[in-house]
Amino acid sequence: MDIKGKVALVTGASSGIGAATARKLAAEGIAVGLAARRRQRLDALVEEITAAGGQAVALECDVTDPASCQAAADALVAQFGRIDILVNNAGLMPLSDVDSFKVDEWRRMVDVNVSGVLNAVAAVLPQMIAQQSGHIFNMSSIAGRKVFKGLTVYCATKAAVTAFSDGLRMEIGPKHNVRVTCIQPGAVRSELYDHITDANYRQQMDDLAATMTFLEGEDIADTILFALRSPARMDVAELFVMPTEQGW
Repeated sequence: MDIKGKVALVTGASSGIGAATARKLAAEGIAVGLAARRRQRLDALVEEITAAGGQAVALECDVTDPASCQAAADALVAQFGRIDILVNNAGLMPLSDVDSFKVDEWRRMVDVNVSGVLNAVAAVLPQMIAQQSGHIFNMSSIAGRKVFKGLTVYCATKAAVTAFSDGLRMEIGPKHNVRVTCIQPGAVRSELYDHITDANYRQQMDDLAATMTFLEGEDIADTILFALRSPARMDVAELFVMPTEQGW
């Protein structure tokens, strides 16, 4: 499928997978709306993409706020006339055991990882329905398929994303010609690990990074491009992307 000239909204675009995806999409001729809370980083990424010949706009956005998501989507449509792609990438992963009772972290994960996905979909889907075309990417995880100690709540949020993605695909694909792809990465080098406040689990992640070559954000961006370029008759429903060295 020809993707040049399409318009994408990328959440969590200020770093990691989101920033890498924005760069890759822009390099393919896609106009990119960069949605995140850190405006200074977004502005810097817009400058970088523009200098490389691409199109991008900074959209300061908190995915936990439905009105903020809607404002970002509306601003993107106002500037470019449509939204063809949503990359639902914003997420948090503060590891801890349940009996540590980091309840605020649980709630924040649910707000960002689950409600944030729903809010962004609700903001862009009416436009895609009006167009009778679109492609939604929801970022789940290996943790949406398997459960790990210390990741119990995170696993629950990513399992919810996986389930929502498949149901969404079944409902809006046949009816509105909107494709849905759930991306499920293994270990990716990103700022997710900076959210870990439990010293023991933070050390475990540092030790893991020293013994295994993590994926890079660009690897996930390339995975998204693969699904985007697939023929219109084909919906790549799920992509499970792992480091070669990750044996679990």
